[in-house]
This record gives sequence, structure tokens and C-alpha cells, in this order.
Amino acid sequence: MKEKIIEKSNELFLNLGFKSVTMDEIANSLGVSKKTIYKYFKNKTDLIDGVTNHIFDTICCGIDEICEQKGNPIDDLFNIKQFVMTHLKDEKSSPQYQLQKYYPKIYSSLKQKQFKVMQGCVLENLKYGIEIGVYRKGIDIEFISRIYFNGLTGIKDKEMFPLKNYSMKTLMNYYYEYHLRGICTPLGLEKLEHQLKINQL
Repeated sequence: MKEKIIEKSNELFLNLGFKSVTMDEIANSLGVSKKTIYKYFKNKTDLIDGVTNHIFDTICCGIDEICEQKGNPIDDLFNIKQFVMTHLKDEKSSPQYQLQKYYPKIYSSLKQKQFKVMQGCVLENLKYGIEIGVYRKGIDIEFISRIYFNGLTGIKDKEMFPLKNYSMKTLMNYYYEYHLRGICTPLGLEKLEHQLKINQL
């Protein structure tokens, strides 16, 4: 039952937002009473913590699988982007922004975990990209991995980048182009141009 509660809550939170979905709505969607939910989660905050950790673990497993295939590092970044956006429902409800605003403790904990996982993945991506000649030699990979993470979290600030002006897909494409043009070799730029054409469709 706990898994069903997490799955249904995950669906509702990502489609409608963490703030707007009530425990009553979750219970009704599952066809159970609120008491049933409270057997497993002491309150809504506890449920949101469980759901966000579930999303985090699911996304981490998917990213690991993509990275393990050792494809072209530029293709890998775009594949990871597509995988994450699919699991976050294209971020239509601005989940990260809502967490930051209404559940700051959960957001802070999640951000620290995201950084540890993403930095390792990005460092490997950068090293391999240099090795096969799609990224420039001599770039500071530690700095770039940190600025990359900071930029990815920054574009999810809905006050800075309102959804009415930018869809998340558009923002991600802009950010990936911005990131990669700064570090790619001519060979890498060819691969980037190909990915940008695919992602405009």
C-alpha cells in the first residue's frame, strides 16, 4: 500500500504541484481513507519527503544506466535531460521551485543529494569527453561541474524564468547549448548541432 500511495502522490504532485494537492485528494484518488495514508506517513510533509526521495532514487537509477552505456558524452547529456524531464512530467508544476518555496528543509536536503550524484556524473562526462576529443583539453572540470549544477538549478527559478515566457524544454535546450558551446571542440560542436536539430523537433 505504501508504494501505491507514493506512486499516486507522485503523479498528483508533479501534475498539480506540491502545495495545491491535499491529503483528501490523494485519498480520494486511491479510493482509501486519509487514515490509511496516515498509517504510513505522519503528515503531508512526511509524504512529500517520501515522494521526493522516491523520484530522486528512480532518476538516479536511470542516469546511472545511461552513463554506464558510455555513449558519446554530448548524446548522454541530452539523453539524461530527456529521461529526467519525462519522469518530472516536463516540470509543468515547477516541482523544484515549489519545494524550495514551501518545503525548504526537504528542498535543501534533496539539493545536497542531487549535487553529490550529479557532480560525479558530470565529472565523468567531462573526463570522457576530453578523452575522446569532443571537449577541450585544459578545462577546469571541477569548476565546470559546479557551474553546470548551479545553472541547472538556477533556470528552475520561476521568478527569474517564468513559465509563461519559457517552457522547461526550451530552457533546458538553451542551457545545454550555453554549457556545451563553452567547452566543445570543433568535433564536439558538430555533435551538439546535430542534437540541437533533433531537440527542436
